[in-house]
Amino acid sequence: MAKPGGPFKTPPSRTLPAPAVAVQAMTASKRSHIPAFEVMRITDEIANRRADGHDVVSLCAGEPSARPVPGSIKPAGYTGPLGTMPLREAIAGHYRDWYDLDVDPTTVAVTTGSSGAFQLVFLAAFDPGDRVALASPGYPAYRNILTALGVQVVEIPTGPETRYQPTPELLDQAVQQHGSLAGLIIASPANPTGTMLQREELARLALWCRARGVPLISDEIYHGITFPEPGSPDPRGTSVLSVEPEAIVINSFSKYWGMTGWRLGWAILPEDLVAPLEALASNFALSPPAPAQELALTAFTPETYAERDQIVEGFARARALILDAAPQLNWGTAAPSDGAFYYYSELGPQLARFENSVDYARALLERANVAIVPGVDFDPVAGKQAVRLSYAAGEAAVAEALDRIIRFQNAG
Repeated sequence: MAKPGGPFKTPPSRTLPAPAVAVQAMTASKRSHIPAFEVMRITDEIANRRADGHDVVSLCAGEPSARPVPGSIKPAGYTGPLGTMPLREAIAGHYRDWYDLDVDPTTVAVTTGSSGAFQLVFLAAFDPGDRVALASPGYPAYRNILTALGVQVVEIPTGPETRYQPTPELLDQAVQQHGSLAGLIIASPANPTGTMLQREELARLALWCRARGVPLISDEIYHGITFPEPGSPDPRGTSVLSVEPEAIVINSFSKYWGMTGWRLGWAILPEDLVAPLEALASNFALSPPAPAQELALTAFTPETYAERDQIVEGFARARALILDAAPQLNWGTAAPSDGAFYYYSELGPQLARFENSVDYARALLERANVAIVPGVDFDPVAGKQAVRLSYAAGEAAVAEALDRIIRFQNAG
């Protein structure tokens, strides 16, 4: 079983910066003040005791002891609400290896995909009526989950002048227009733009939030899928924990590790939110998927990292195809594709023929059999002029799609 730090040596710990302003304790939402599902708490305790060598007989969970015959359906029982401790320790080890950060495994919450992490974190951190800011264009699920929970979404319009990321100045404007904020969600690399926040930019946002007692949630799902300049100090991405220990981090096995269908993600929490989130998780999902957790223990080996880095190199080659073809595409302003596997661009001259990006994408699919995403999903206002291409499909698919797009546009 994986131990803290996995198979890697533990490098010297980086000392986290002392807060410039006193950090306010994270206050859990009224919604999260519910009793934990006690059975799941006990299940976690049973696992811990058995790991310590105790012969525990459990008459606790509503879980049949007669399991499926091996080879038909693989036996898999419940785990603790926040995942198995070996996996939580392995995730903490990943942060030591990649970011030189010490993360307490007890603050790691394994979740049913990053989607489960967003739902639980939003429930634990925010109450109905709270105002939470996020960049636009941005991942639509942030907005939609928050809205479903009765949280007021404050969208921060961004563009090339800020590399499609929020800034303290834009946040000041948002407060002036909408009132004080209860949270800020950032993403680096971002979906759909692929843009990244550098360490200095993260530090400025963290300082802004810290000074106002605003919880900071960082979506780091695409870390590792990055295309840094030679000598970059943070080639895989900068974790917000490097500049703000009290921030919330959300990540997933879906992107860098390619485990989308296994539905496994995680959150790293301030200590004050661990118990509230555990209570919510124990009632909402009982536990993350056990088979996925077992498989995920293999994610942090040198062999797996090497294999996934080769795949990222393939993404880089597919990205280069798009960047090289940009003059022939004859679109408008595009976001810098620093990471992830997306190319987000205004359509520019192409809108002379099509009313908006929805019409363009529909025609492209019908006439050229190429599917791309209209920007309206990511930006309800300016997204009418933009589209997103994913190059996760690889070089061959991207090359064929580009050829078809160019021929489609030249056909008039």
